[in-house]
Amino acid sequence: MLLPLPLEVLPEPEASHAGQVLIELGIILLVLAGLGRLAARIGIPSIPLYLLAGVLMGEGGLIPVSAGEEFLEVGAEIGVVLLLLLLGLEYSPRDLRNGLKSNWVAGLIDGVANGVPGFAMGLILGWSPTACLLLGGVTYISSSGIIARLLDDFDRVANRETPVLLSILVMEDIAMAIFLPITGVLLVGATVLQGAIAAGIALSLVILAFVVSMRYSEKVSSMVHSHSRELLLLTVLGLTFLVAGLADAVQVSAAVGAFLLGLTLSGQVADDVRGLMPPLRDVFGGLFFVFFGISIDPRDLVPVLIPALILAAITAVTKIATGIYAARSNGIGPRGQWRTGLSLIPRGEFSIVIAGLGVAAGIEPQLGPLAAGYVLTLAIVGSLLMRFADQIPLPPGMRTKGARPTPQPLGVRTRT
Repeated sequence: MLLPLPLEVLPEPEASHAGQVLIELGIILLVLAGLGRLAARIGIPSIPLYLLAGVLMGEGGLIPVSAGEEFLEVGAEIGVVLLLLLLGLEYSPRDLRNGLKSNWVAGLIDGVANGVPGFAMGLILGWSPTACLLLGGVTYISSSGIIARLLDDFDRVANRETPVLLSILVMEDIAMAIFLPITGVLLVGATVLQGAIAAGIALSLVILAFVVSMRYSEKVSSMVHSHSRELLLLTVLGLTFLVAGLADAVQVSAAVGAFLLGLTLSGQVADDVRGLMPPLRDVFGGLFFVFFGISIDPRDLVPVLIPALILAAITAVTKIATGIYAARSNGIGPRGQWRTGLSLIPRGEFSIVIAGLGVAAGIEPQLGPLAAGYVLTLAIVGSLLMRFADQIPLPPGMRTKGARPTPQPLGVRTRT
């Protein structure tokens, strides 16, 4: 008689890591779809809802996401790159050169008016000079990614004031090409000379990219062009990621690299890419805003909430003043000046990158949470102000002031 063999209890199969990632991504994309429909129904931008959803999904939130975080990080970077690529396609190198030439004074005012409050707040809080410098960078730079997305969402790319706004953003991004290498070497204890060399290399590469885009735009476009949508998309995406990656490797913003590539492409290639790329940009752009929200732990915001709100209020006003000055100097009317000022308020990806440098170096534990609260506040408030810019009454002093009778410097498709 055969005795029954003992049965071993087999362990339950565990879900693979890839499966967990796919499940989390599926949930995130469905949440984005639902929030996007909700935003469209109630008439507000979707970006603030994406940011809040990210906060709820991050560490300390209600629905923590962990398995797909690495993919989200890469997807977020792709989203910013695609946002800036498509924005660059809207303008020619000549247009941008003229805009930078006519708005450099506004760019300097922008740097002083918005960087000094952050530096001063750091001193008030008793931080080190390096930490204060980083906080000044956080408050200085607007979010090219958020602003580019909203300009398209609100159909304002062709507005007369948009080229002025764009030139301010590009000057900020170029300033980051100098600022980031300098702060990077200061954080590791390098000498001022080493920082100056790093900044010089970065700035030289940006200038080289401008020269290439201005002189060889038609040749590059003819090499890229293809009648096959598949081949065109593969070529443009490959070039975009390559240029963005090389820019990031030399500590120039990947977004700046993508923007300069967009300037270089022109003619039929630019028209075709503008027709193919928006759905891809919107998906990855949504992932960027979710990932940004995930990086914020709500529990860390409470101790630094008051300084963050004070800084947000002050620098919102200084950004509005900067935008009004720049637009007025270019002959834009009062309503266009107001839209320009409100459009500069959102902060985002660059501010978090700058704060991340200090957090990684361990120079000030409160820098990360303060920057997160500051950026989240202005990303949401700035997005809403951009959405309702035409409904918000003009300040009393602007109702009677006209614009200077100077020609618009950037010759793109415009409307008032």
